[in-house]
Amino acid sequence: MRIFILVLSIVVISSTYVSAQSGYYEDAYRFSQSIPAGSARIMGVGGAQWSLGGDVSNIAGNPAGLGFFRSSEASVTLGYTDWGVETSYLGQSKNYNTSNFSLPNVSFVMANPKSEFDRGAFKGGAFGISIQRIANFNTEYGFYSDQPGQTSIIDFYLQDANGIPENQIESYGLTGLAYNTYQINPVAIDQDGNPISNPDTYDSFVLGLPFQDENITQEGSSSQITFAYGANFSHKLFVGGSVGIRTINFNSRKIYNEEFSDDPLINSTLQENLFINGGGVNLTLGLIYKPQDYLNLGFNFQTPTWYALNDEYDAAIVANYDNYEYEQEDIVLGRVEALSDIILSSYNLNTPLKIGGGASVFLGKNGFISADVDWVDYSTANIKSGDFDEGPDNMLIDDLYSSTINFRAGAEYRFDNFRIRGGYGFFGDPIANSDYDRSTQQISGGLGVKLNKFSIDFALVNQKFNTLYSSYQVLDNQGNNIGPVTEVKNNLINGVLTLGLSF
Repeated sequence: MRIFILVLSIVVISSTYVSAQSGYYEDAYRFSQSIPAGSARIMGVGGAQWSLGGDVSNIAGNPAGLGFFRSSEASVTLGYTDWGVETSYLGQSKNYNTSNFSLPNVSFVMANPKSEFDRGAFKGGAFGISIQRIANFNTEYGFYSDQPGQTSIIDFYLQDANGIPENQIESYGLTGLAYNTYQINPVAIDQDGNPISNPDTYDSFVLGLPFQDENITQEGSSSQITFAYGANFSHKLFVGGSVGIRTINFNSRKIYNEEFSDDPLINSTLQENLFINGGGVNLTLGLIYKPQDYLNLGFNFQTPTWYALNDEYDAAIVANYDNYEYEQEDIVLGRVEALSDIILSSYNLNTPLKIGGGASVFLGKNGFISADVDWVDYSTANIKSGDFDEGPDNMLIDDLYSSTINFRAGAEYRFDNFRIRGGYGFFGDPIANSDYDRSTQQISGGLGVKLNKFSIDFALVNQKFNTLYSSYQVLDNQGNNIGPVTEVKNNLINGVLTLGLSF
C-alpha cells in the first residue's frame, strides 16, 4: 500500500487530520490578547486610559471619554516595531529580529457640544470612528543545537500511533505522514513469529538521537474599525458606547529538522503551513465620573469578541535514507516524501470579556497621574465548529488558561506647550498552575507639543515577555513531557508618532 503512495508522493488525509494539527486552543489565547493602544499620548503614559477623556484613543478604549471633546479632531499615527527574540535550547542561544512599519491608528472625532447657556443636564457629546491595529503577529523564532537532543520526533509519532490499526494510520495526521515516510512501521509479526493481521503497534528502525533545529515564521495582524459615541451630563458624568468590527490575518510556517549520525535515516524535515483569516464584532460600554474637578473615575466593560474564522492547513515530510534496505516491504529507501491535502475548516471563537476601571488625578494645569486595572479570564474562551470536534481544545482552554489582573500607570507633565510622559504596564501570566513566568512588562515614555489647533506626539514603548515553546510532546511514565522545550525571550520596541488637527 505504501509503495503506491510513495510513487504518487501524496497522502489522502481525512477530516481526522485537523485534530492533529497545532491546537485551536492556541488561537483562543493568541486572538484574545489586546494590549491597550491608541495615540502616542496614551502610549506614552503606559496605555492608562480608562479614566482619561478628550483623546482619540477613547474611541476604541473607553468611549465615555468622547464626551470631553469640545471641538472636532482628526489624527493619524505612524508606527515602527522592532521585535527581537532570543531563544535558548540545550544551553545554546540564537537571536532573531523582525521589524516593520505600520499605520496603527487613524481616528476622527466629530464633537457636538451644547452651548454653556443651554439648560439641562445633557451638555452634548461626540461621535468617533477609528481604525486601529489591535495585535501584531510579525515575528520569527526557533532554535538550533549542535548537541543531540534527548528525544526524537519519531518518539512522538510512536506514542501517537499506539492503538491505531494499520488500515487507518495513513489518515492519522502527522503520524500518518511519518508512517508513509517509513519513520514508523507496524509490528507485523508476534512473539511466536506469526503474522499479525492489521497490526496496531509500531516501532522504528531509526534508533539514534538526532541533532535538531526549527524555524517558525509568523506574519499578520489584527485590526479593528470602531464606531463610538460619548455623552456629557453636567460636566460630571460621561457615558459612552461603541461597536468594534475586527479582522484577523495570521500566517505561520514551521520547518522542523532532524539530522542523524550512523543511522539509516540521514535527515528528515517536517513543514507545517497555517493560514487564518476572518472577522468578529464586540461591544464596549464605559463611563467616567468626576466627583471633583481634579479627579476622574472610569469604568470600562468590553463584551467578548465573537469571531467567525477560516483556516487552511497543510503539512509535508521529507525523509532522506542512506539507501536502506527495508526487508519487510522489499524496498530500498532513499528520498521519501509525503504530503497532506490542504485542510479547510471554519470555526467560531468567543474571546473573554474584559472589565476595567481607573482613576486620574489632575495637578492643576501641570499635568496628571493616571492608573488602570482590568480583569480578563482566558479560560472562558470558547470554540465551536461543525468541521471538527472542538471538545478537546475547549477542555485545554479550561485547564490551561486562567484569569489575569493587568495594571497600567502613567503621568504627564506640562510646561507651556510641551508635554513629557512616562508609564508602566504589567499584564499577568495567562497560564494556570505554572512555575514559569509568562507575564508581560511594559515601560514607555513620550514627548508632545501642542500649537494652536495642531499637535504632535511621540512615544517609545518597550515590552518584554518570555514564553516556552514545545516542538512536539513525548510523555514519560509519569506523564511528564520530555520532548524539546525552548525558552523564548521577547523584546519589542515600538515607536509611534501621532499628528493631530483640531477644528
